[in-house]
Amino acid sequence: MESRRGPLKSAVPSNVVSPVRRCSRTACGRPAVATLTYVYADSTAVLGPLATYAEPHCYDLCAEHSERLTAPRGWEVVRLLDGSAPARPSGDDLEALANAVREAARPQERAAQAGGRAADPMEVARRGHLRILRSPDN
Repeated sequence: MESRRGPLKSAVPSNVVSPVRRCSRTACGRPAVATLTYVYADSTAVLGPLATYAEPHCYDLCAEHSERLTAPRGWEVVRLLDGSAPARPSGDDLEALANAVREAARPQERAAQAGGRAADPMEVARRGHLRILRSPDN
């Protein structure tokens, strides 16, 4: 007997599944920004940046739930800082930036001090942002 069925179709339409990971808390549909992992041996809850992959024993949390996270009595919460978050500039950073801008505004002075040749003794020539360097053996 010959089957007249076509290829199997998915029971769930593709537009229902979202590529964005959502908060694991019940009834919360906000996007996840952090991952919570429990270390039972140390009685520690570790909250860090969103993990690359969703793991079965980890919980993804939105910003609100990650800020309000509390651990059971006797447990410690360790919050790992996200290294990709931009740090606020300090006064030293702003001063260094201002000095770099001032230095870049004086390229003629540096060329005159170097005697009209490249400032770096290893540098032979420049073309745009590229430099041609002399071999260290020469």
